[in-house]
Amino acid sequence: MAEKKHYLNSIAIHFLTLQLLLLRSLYGTGHLCVAEVIFEERFDEGWEGRWVKSDWKRSEGKAGTFKHTAGKWSGDPDDKGECIQTTNDAKHFAISAKIPEFSNKDRTLVLQYSIRLEQDIECGGGYIKLLSGYVNQKKFGGDTPYSIMFGPDLCGTQKKQLHLIVSYQGQNYPIKKELECETDKLTHFYTFVLRPDASYSILIDGRERDSGSLYTDWDILPPRKIRATNAKKPADWDDREYIDDPNAVKPKGYDSIPKEIPDPSAKEPEDWDDEDNGIWRPPKIPNPKYKGPWKPKRIKNPNYKGKWRIPHIDNPEFEDDPDIYVLKPIKYVGIEVWQVKAGSVFDNVLICDDPDYAKEVVQDILSNREIEKEAFEEAEKIRRAREEEEAQRAREEGERRRKERGYDRNHRDRYRDKYKKRNHRDHWDDYHDEL
Repeated sequence: MAEKKHYLNSIAIHFLTLQLLLLRSLYGTGHLCVAEVIFEERFDEGWEGRWVKSDWKRSEGKAGTFKHTAGKWSGDPDDKGECIQTTNDAKHFAISAKIPEFSNKDRTLVLQYSIRLEQDIECGGGYIKLLSGYVNQKKFGGDTPYSIMFGPDLCGTQKKQLHLIVSYQGQNYPIKKELECETDKLTHFYTFVLRPDASYSILIDGRERDSGSLYTDWDILPPRKIRATNAKKPADWDDREYIDDPNAVKPKGYDSIPKEIPDPSAKEPEDWDDEDNGIWRPPKIPNPKYKGPWKPKRIKNPNYKGKWRIPHIDNPEFEDDPDIYVLKPIKYVGIEVWQVKAGSVFDNVLICDDPDYAKEVVQDILSNREIEKEAFEEAEKIRRAREEEEAQRAREEGERRRKERGYDRNHRDRYRDKYKKRNHRDHWDDYHDEL
């Protein structure tokens, strides 16, 4: 089935290529914008010829390996192993593929891939990188410069970060927003779209999670506007939204109203003696007529100009770069991560200039989401049953050992009672009795 699918895909790609060539011959290469798939990897037959496993960290014994597998559960019943998965715990993983050189100048860039975190990852990354310039793929690792780093990075229950780092003039700039990734054990698609107007979108499973601009969400260029630090609020600026009513008049005798009054319902006790106890006075209670200190009514301030804010002015240090979005020509795609617990399944790597095509891929793969959920639940059921079986064996083994310890102790006590030597004083007493 996999070979048949690969064959059909090859025919479709060749057909699409012929169509593109025909369109270009009819309209010319400079007058027609044709969507282009730069690189698409489903890890089917021949994938090892397209990807190079790095030897980074191998001499230190810290290099992990990728295995070709469908994972423990898959949404595609025909997928017999068309994914790569990290193996070996607490290792570094690095693998890369060379792609047709691609420039996003005046073009949209789409980077997309899927990942399934089958393991309880605890701490580790699951991101992907686009690389420019020459890369020695056998030495590709954490120190290799990259143009984009995109994807999840988790550690404990606190860190559930979605990385998005772009390179500009040789320096890496992380997005300023706090983005969160998915943490369950099902397949999720991560998509980054970068457009020629420097706007971007982040999609998870085909749905937009965030968007913005390279100008505002990264500290790549100085801001266009800055605060006028020397600005002062004008003396006549009235920022009081409400004021006391100047026409309000305090009621006559308001200040003479006491705060407390004698309790009118109180009665002098029958056994009260003025000579012994003094003159009886009723206890005080709050005066219901007392309304607190008088305050004039508040009204809207007719001279209110709003809250004064420090104005922004043009930043003299800002120098626009209309090519801020342009990356160095992309030549490689790579996966380079470190994981405490291995088991992440990578698949469906796509680099193109058509967001609609990327969405179609997501919809096609995730159309089998229910099958994947059922496979996951079945795998979980088997795992829980196995764990319960192991726990039961451990309980039975513990009970057996407790019984053995109990038998040994009882046997020892009986032996001691039966064969213990009599104390020398017992012999001395017997001697005296005979005398």
